[in-house]
Amino acid sequence: MNGRAAVSPFSIASIVVSMTIAAIGSGIMFAYVPFMLTRSETPWAAGAAVTAVAFGGLIGCVLGGPLIKRVGHARLFACSMAMVIIAAVLIAADLPAYIWIFARGIYGAAANVNFIIAQSWLNHAASNEWRGKAMSFFYMAYVLGLGCGNWIFGQIPTDGNLAPLAVVFFTALAILPIGLTRLPNPPAPARVNVDIKMAWKISPVGLVGVLASGGLSMVVQGFLPIYASTNNVSQTDVAMLMFVMQTGLLFVQYPLGILSDRMDRRFVLLITCVLIVFAGFGAFFSSFSHLYLLMIMFLIFGGSVETVYSVANAHANDRADPGDFVPLSSTLLVAWSTAATIVPLMVTMLTPVLGGKTFIVAAMAVAVVYGLFVLQRLKERGPAPEADRESHEVRSAQLPNAAALTEPGAVNPGN
Repeated sequence: MNGRAAVSPFSIASIVVSMTIAAIGSGIMFAYVPFMLTRSETPWAAGAAVTAVAFGGLIGCVLGGPLIKRVGHARLFACSMAMVIIAAVLIAADLPAYIWIFARGIYGAAANVNFIIAQSWLNHAASNEWRGKAMSFFYMAYVLGLGCGNWIFGQIPTDGNLAPLAVVFFTALAILPIGLTRLPNPPAPARVNVDIKMAWKISPVGLVGVLASGGLSMVVQGFLPIYASTNNVSQTDVAMLMFVMQTGLLFVQYPLGILSDRMDRRFVLLITCVLIVFAGFGAFFSSFSHLYLLMIMFLIFGGSVETVYSVANAHANDRADPGDFVPLSSTLLVAWSTAATIVPLMVTMLTPVLGGKTFIVAAMAVAVVYGLFVLQRLKERGPAPEADRESHEVRSAQLPNAAALTEPGAVNPGN
């Protein structure tokens, strides 16, 4: 294994199991916070909490590598899990809405640090032959864990603090598989180093696609429960809507990802943009009295957004030289985090003026603009050479893609 100590399959499984359990807790909180804030005396705080999660995530992406270098993977994993628990306890307490917003920011930072740590462990534990497949399985397991958490929220009474206590339980439980396993101590991830000019030169379609998907994902995933709760949809139905949307990763991204390996990925990106607009119109003109139709629309909606992210990343990597993977990945990571912060903030500000469906219109507008941009690029540049194309790997736009930063041998530019 290229000089690395052999790692047992049990150790690799412990990483996936731990993060999937943590995802269940996250899924509960992603549904609980907007549901409760929308029904509170400060409904505006629900949108602000979405922005806070994204902003915290941006901070976590930037600080994750230096913190790992300073204290190590295991210590930082324990600390960031503790921060998730602290955030849940703050929400469990009867505190003002701004404390909830602050707590969601803490969660966003801690969750992204956890994910970077897990990617680093997984990259160094898995052999070269199946590292990509292991990472894809990891993403799928994590997103399905989020969906399970969404569903569990629908079964928990909201007239107490049982939901945030359940988050504390699942977060603490998630520490055990990794805590009881001997894992390698890989080097710290490469430093986040943003080079927009280089990323644009390598792949404008990839860079803009990651920006688009960052905003799209946080808007669709974050504002759906707010939209449903504002329309007095029951807790159980809100949970089912969110659960079904998470399955879009399997039913939409997976087949379209395979298709992108067989043709110019930009055509697949155009298909996803059309699907987002189609599902957006369906969701906009459907009412909650046709809940099953809305579920199908948001499954397509969410899955298509996820597909933009994964295919845009793959397309950018197709265009990049191996020596550019680390700075390119770093730039795309920050671009994703920045868009995931700015777009929800704009939607939060516009919703009181334009209404609860603002997030649907915003998502369709982003898809249309990005689709037109891809069409223009198709006229200006040919497809990536077949020999340079990598296989598509499942990725989620809800999670930081720090794979290149954590791969064995990843170094900072100039080092």
